[in-house]
Order: sequence, then C-alpha cells, then structure tokens
Amino acid sequence: MSVGNINDRVPSGVGGLDKIIGGGFPRGSLIVLAGNPGTGKTILSACFLYHGAVNYGERGIYVSFAESRKSFFGNMLSLGLDFEVLEREGRFRFLDMLTVREEAVQNVLEAILKEVSEVEAKRLVIDSFSALAQAFRETHEARIILHTILSRITRLLGCTTILITEIPRGENKIGLSAEEFVADGIILLGRTRLEGRLLRELELFKMRGTPVYETQAVFTLKDGFKVFPPFKSKPIEKPCRFQPQPDTEEYFSTGSPDLDKMLEGGYPRGSTVLIEIDEHITKLQYHLITAPTAYNFIVQGRGVILIPSRGVDHNLVKRRAEEGGITRNEVDRLLRICIKDYPGFKPEPCLVAFKGENLKEDYLKYIEVEQKLVESTGQPVLHITGVDTMIDMYGVREVLSALRAYATRVMEAGGLSIILLKPGYPKLAKILGALADVHLKITREHGAVLVYGIKPRTNLHVLEMDVSRGYPMPKLTQII
Repeated sequence: MSVGNINDRVPSGVGGLDKIIGGGFPRGSLIVLAGNPGTGKTILSACFLYHGAVNYGERGIYVSFAESRKSFFGNMLSLGLDFEVLEREGRFRFLDMLTVREEAVQNVLEAILKEVSEVEAKRLVIDSFSALAQAFRETHEARIILHTILSRITRLLGCTTILITEIPRGENKIGLSAEEFVADGIILLGRTRLEGRLLRELELFKMRGTPVYETQAVFTLKDGFKVFPPFKSKPIEKPCRFQPQPDTEEYFSTGSPDLDKMLEGGYPRGSTVLIEIDEHITKLQYHLITAPTAYNFIVQGRGVILIPSRGVDHNLVKRRAEEGGITRNEVDRLLRICIKDYPGFKPEPCLVAFKGENLKEDYLKYIEVEQKLVESTGQPVLHITGVDTMIDMYGVREVLSALRAYATRVMEAGGLSIILLKPGYPKLAKILGALADVHLKITREHGAVLVYGIKPRTNLHVLEMDVSRGYPMPKLTQII
C-alpha cells in the first residue's frame, strides 16, 4: 500500500522530529502515537494541527473522546497555541465526543468523515482510539472500523491522521495490536529516569516509505514539544568576538546565559567546580561548557591557566581561543597553557613547560605563573585542570593531595578552579565530588548530549551548539 512519494511530506510541526522521520509524515498516512499517560501525546498532536494551520495553511480537526473542548483549549493556550483563534477563522475544528455510546459509534465515525470532507481538512487527530474502542462489544468490530473508516479518511481524502493510543502503565502492548498493522507509522513516547531525573524518550517503530537511521531520540515538553536529533557541530559563518557576560559580587558568570540560569547565578567566587565527562562525550561537546568561562575571563582582562586533558594539545587550545575572537595579544598576555617539557620544545609566551616528574617542584612553578598573572592584571585567575593529564605524570595520591590544597588556595584568593574528570576514576569522582562546590556531569543518550547538576541538583538539560552570535556557545534546554 503506497502513501505517496517520499518527497510528498507533511511537516509534523514538532521541532526536531522531521529530521528523524525524513522531512515529515508521508501525506495521507495514518500515524499511531502511543504511550503511557503523561508522556506528551496530546501536546505533540496539538503541535501537528496548530502549526499545520498557521505555517502550512492546512485545516485540522481534533476529535476528542478523552478531554473537553474547554480543557483542551485552556491547556494548549498555556503553551502558546491559541486554537480558539484558529477555530474562529475556520482553520480548525474541535469535535467533543466524550459521551459516545456503543450504538452511536458508527454515526460518530461517519460524522468525522463528513467533517473532514466538508472543511477539506488535511490533518486529523483522534484522541484516543483506546477510548473509542471501549464502546465496542467485540475487538474485531473496532478492527473493522480501523480498516474501513480510517482508511477512507486517510487514503481517499488525503488527510494525514494521528491516532492516539493509550498504553496502561506496566504494559508494553500498543492498543488492540491491529493499529500496528494498519498504521503507516508508529511513534512510542515514554518517560524514564536518569540518576533520578526525568528523561523523555521517543521511539520510532516504523515509518513507511522512509529510511530510518535513528529510531530513538530524547525530547522535552518545555515550551511545547521538541525532539533532539543526535548532536551536530555547526560551522561559524560570520566570526565575531565573544561578548562578556556580567559577573556579580557572589558569582562568576560561566560565560553562558543558559548555564548561568541552570546554576541559578553561575559559579560562586572562590569555588572549585568538578565537570565529570562521560566516555561518549567529544572534546567539542565539553569545550562548549568550559570555553565560554575562559572567554569571559580573558575578555575582561583576567588570567587563565590551563592544564589540558589528554588528547588536547596547545594548538587546539589556541584554536578554541581564536573561535571566541580572542586576539593573539590576549593569548600571550592572559593565557598560560601548561605542557610537559619535551625535546625540541619551542617557547611561546602562552606556553609553560613542566618536567612532570616531581609534583612539589612543578607546583611551585605553577604558583609562580599564577602570581605573575595576578600581579599583571590585578584580578583573580581561572584554573582549568585536566585530571587525567596530572595523574599520568604524578599518580592519583599526589594529584588528589594537590587538588585539595589548591581548592583552599583558590577559595582564599577568590578565583575559580574547574576540574575536568574523564572516565576511569570512579573513586576519584566521589572524592572530588565531595570537594567541589559545584559538580556537573555531561553524558549522552540516543545521540543527544545531556548536562545536569549534582551540586546544585538540576534537571537534565540537552546541550546543542549555538553559533548565532558568531562564536560557539552552549544552548541548554531543560527536559520537563
């Protein structure tokens, strides 16, 4: 059974979803949207109808067997979807079917068919088929209706239809099972927990005529319904200089308005910050969280001392600085990149070479570098430390002792210390987590990068790359 050319697509109206399903739903298709109560089925369906009418000029009908017109309009208006206006303009109709009884089911379905035909609707939502099916004595009667009436609506009238199906908690079966065979597409919405925090997941079981490469994705109900395809880097088309974010008497800005908001202010002055990085996280992804803080210090004339993590050399660090519009003069004056001395090392103003053999000896040299930056700027310093690099040189015990001592020094000086911890040190993560004033974690689920706070405790946030300002910045969206 064909549902049209692969290029004949109906945009879903849901941010990010069309990237996963090949540009939209096949026109004239029947899409089963299933999930437990509270997983966002109604919101996704409402976005499909609302944006269809507003952005694509396609009239829509919402048939409700589960929610009153007043309740639906009120709930959707709180999300910025004004269906009452669309209804007045003749671009939308709400059919309230809360009181349907068995003997009236056939009439109701004929009424739906008539409405679709009269208004020339191109989008239809039935909420829910589970409620409609309860009006039948026998399961096979519901299956017949599904095959005949709905098939007429979708195939003959070219009306793309979303059929909502409730899955009771604790069950995996989708409705009567017949929906799975008739449907052109099946989308399952679910909710689970990640370290005690809400994680919303979308699973694409099938979409006829569509090559599906990603079958699962993370989504949020913040400001409607948004799906997050796998993380992608973005090119910077018109490079600009980083614009500083204001600090307060209590907090240093992270350099990112989104991260400042997530942490309710930023990083406390004099604090130690632990950023725990999962094994699936790339350099670019965790640099999106750390680089803006360094940018914010440098453009305000403050010093930054960096011990890069393994796999990050001084050339990459300088390239990151360049991406933020930091000048070569600023790099030479304010940035110090600590590296292990090696034969043929060529000195640069921004490079500090350490022997990497005796921690006490190297620590004194590090303090000297810090003091010179403080003297030349008159301001506190940002320290970014890749723990794995230090452990490779000095061992866990000595590094832990040094980090504890330095946390006290940073607190007294009113500076800021960011510790980067990569996988492989679970015991160290607990110890450093107790030492830190702020503890963030960066992980990945279904290709989406997730950031969340252990201290302070926060919800999960999805990390995306924002280059709209002309330099790389983190865009963080809360999962609610």
